[in-house]
Parts: sequence; C-alpha cells; structure tokens
Amino acid sequence: MPFDTPTPPFSASDPHARFLNASCLDLLLIELVPMAERIVQELELGEKDSPVKQGEALDIKNKEREKEKEKDSKSSVAVMDDEEYRESIYFRLESLGYRVGLGLGERFSRDRPRFADNLDVIKFLCKDLWTILFRKQVDNLKTNHRGVYVLTDNAFRPFIRMSMSVRSEAVMRAQTVRDTSLKSPRFTLSLIDAS
Repeated sequence: MPFDTPTPPFSASDPHARFLNASCLDLLLIELVPMAERIVQELELGEKDSPVKQGEALDIKNKEREKEKEKDSKSSVAVMDDEEYRESIYFRLESLGYRVGLGLGERFSRDRPRFADNLDVIKFLCKDLWTILFRKQVDNLKTNHRGVYVLTDNAFRPFIRMSMSVRSEAVMRAQTVRDTSLKSPRFTLSLIDAS
C-alpha cells in the first residue's frame, strides 16, 4: 500500500493492488487533535454511547472511572482540571500514533529481512518509512552523548501549512509552543516510536 504514484507493473485494473492517496495522512493529522478533544469531552460528560463494542476491558475501566467520579464528587458530573484534560488528550494521541505507527512499520517492513541491530532500524525509519510518510528523507541523523539517535527534519510536512500573518506573531507563538507542550506532534512521535 505505497503512498506514491503506482509504478508500471501495477495498474488500476489489477483487483489485488491497493493504493492510498497521500493526502489521507494529511487529513488524518488535521482531524486527530479535534477528535481526541471531542472524545475526552464526551467521556468526561458521560455522553459516550458508542454503537461499536470496544471490549469488556474498556467497559470495566469506564465503569470503575464512573464509580470513582461519583464517590469523589458531590455532583454526578465531575469537572476535569486543565492538566488532567490535557493529559487525557495527549494519552489518546500517543496511543493512536503508536497504533498507526506499529501498523505502518509492520506493513512496510514485512518483505524485508529481520533487522540485525538498532542501526538497521534507524536506517529503515530515516530512508524508507520517513520517505513514505513525508515524501522526503530525514535531513540529519546524529547520536548524542548518551547514544540516543536525534532525527532532524528542517521541512517537517505536518508544519508546512502553518502560517502567521506577522513575524512578531510567529515569534510570540514559537515562545508559547516552547513553554507549553504541542498536541499534534505527539501522534507523529508515537507513530515513529511504534515503527
């Protein structure tokens, strides 16, 4: 299921060929944060009535959470503080990113021989998977003094469409981002982590 345009051996008439438009990942990244916020709000308000059963374990956890909320609060609806609300959103984004990254990593490495060491895994991430996801290779790969790999991408695709009307606004927002955690990169970081 490559994101690139099909090569000559594949044709649209082949019933077994699978293709995926590259804009699907962009659309997924655009909708992830608002979706995670909506889910957390619905869970907090107790309005989550999903027609799809998500398993008994999740139902048990939800019931336990509801019981704890009723015990801790005099009212039936407990209000999350901002930190707990943010952490719930972050957790949801990270788990979604991990799941998608795990699937992509398995999908695109299934025809390859097993990786011999960590360097082979990092090469796969930087050359193959990064190219599939973001249509370019990583700009720089380094290791720090602790042996941790540091990937640098100077034109990171999810940030390309961000724009500011005035330079001072860009500086102010950059400082705000530095001081507080960003939400959307958590999905991408988890995606890479899972791969």
